[in-house]
Amino acid sequence: MQHRPTRRVVLGLLASVAAAPAALAEAPARSLRPVARPFGGAASPGETRARLPERPESLLEGSGLSGDTAWAVADLKSGVTLEAVNGSEDHPPASVAKVLTTLYALEALGAEHRFRTRALATGPIRNGVLQGDLVLAGGGDPTLSTDDLAEIAAQLKARGLREVRGDFLVWDGALPYEFSIDAEQPEQLGYSPAVSGIALNYNRVYFEWKRAGKGYAVSMDARTERYRPEVAMAEMKLADRAMPVYTYADRGGRDSWSVSARALGRDGGRWLPVRKPADYAGDVFRTLARAHGIVLKAPKVTRDLPGGEVLAEKVSPPLAAILRDMLKWSTNLTAEMVGMAATAARDARPPASLRASAEAMSRWAATRYGMQRTAMRDHSGLSDDSRMCVNDLLGALVAAQKSGALRPLLKTIPVRDPKGKVVRKPEIHVDAKTGTLNYVSGLGGFMTASDGTELAFVIFSADTRARNRMSQAEREGSDATRHWNGRAKMFQQKLIARWGTLYGS
Repeated sequence: MQHRPTRRVVLGLLASVAAAPAALAEAPARSLRPVARPFGGAASPGETRARLPERPESLLEGSGLSGDTAWAVADLKSGVTLEAVNGSEDHPPASVAKVLTTLYALEALGAEHRFRTRALATGPIRNGVLQGDLVLAGGGDPTLSTDDLAEIAAQLKARGLREVRGDFLVWDGALPYEFSIDAEQPEQLGYSPAVSGIALNYNRVYFEWKRAGKGYAVSMDARTERYRPEVAMAEMKLADRAMPVYTYADRGGRDSWSVSARALGRDGGRWLPVRKPADYAGDVFRTLARAHGIVLKAPKVTRDLPGGEVLAEKVSPPLAAILRDMLKWSTNLTAEMVGMAATAARDARPPASLRASAEAMSRWAATRYGMQRTAMRDHSGLSDDSRMCVNDLLGALVAAQKSGALRPLLKTIPVRDPKGKVVRKPEIHVDAKTGTLNYVSGLGGFMTASDGTELAFVIFSADTRARNRMSQAEREGSDATRHWNGRAKMFQQKLIARWGTLYGS
């Protein structure tokens, strides 16, 4: 059942917006003078529409948003753009870019595509002993978890394997290696981990601290609800300092962290990014194999896949389900891995780098949807160097909806009243992708108005000057950025309310 905002809520949103004149870079695509149409209710059509600002720019003038904002909305049935302000201006799309990545991956791989993580044997098994190497071969699955590795270990045990005479190899060459999705992000942020052809727990390791006497006991593990194996390839040391809170170093092939003991406070924990995904997966799998009675040597990482017999494998959910979760939770690692997998499928070989894959996606978007101004630097939108204009993405949304594959994957966005409270029974239904960086906010997708009118829309806002003034340490968040982003989201709600009343009554 669809939930829609009452007309009173819609008009309340709009009545709070000032109607001062403005001079924005691009005029609306057509006249926006409301045409009165009957729609019932206490107010007459003329009275209701008289409360709407004739110029959509008036909404922006009353929003208090600094920086630049652009938006566009189109009728899905006809494809006609109903309103466009600054539609050809370039903006960082933030995570709204994942909509484009979704379309790219669906076309290149197919909705039913599944990723496979395999355990290979380079020799025969005799009396429970493998006379060769065991290879944990990553297949680009962004959803691989500790539970999944435990399942592979259980399959090996069922095959009668107890010992491996050769080496234990981890292959991560299905995709290129990247130290971080966006190197400009603070090192400790779990949403910008390393990327490679194998990933475990979204390439995050759990750091936990508990008070012990006058200090703390700390641990690093690869926990799930079922397992909590400690890891050896990542370590944490306490430091007697105020700042920085975290530091990272590569020491002897290990992820070596330090943390300010003064910043820890009470017992707690957080996910930290993994910079050596293959070592991480190998470390955890070796522990799980030992728990199943299988003895392995320390893992060695290889970029060359050895041939061998498949002893066990874990198959991922279908791509459509993976993409739905990616759009719901805005998982950056998933976007990068499925984006690079799509490029690899199109080119019949892995891309040279994450950026090269993003550039290939941009060229595809220009050819497929006419997105000539789109220039992506990644597949997730985490890099603020990526650029997209609302007109480009709007055209892709209109074209993509003909297949009907995209909208069911998008998250339903709650409609809020002028005080920010979620409307329980809204008249407008919105399915879209949000995008948030410091001083960057976006929203793009589809909406159904109260009369059933289907619209596609895109909204981008960014204050790049304010963002560029931030230090790297400040990028984990601040009151100022939260305030700005809150204003941007409220402005998005006012635009949606406007469109629902103007074009859907």
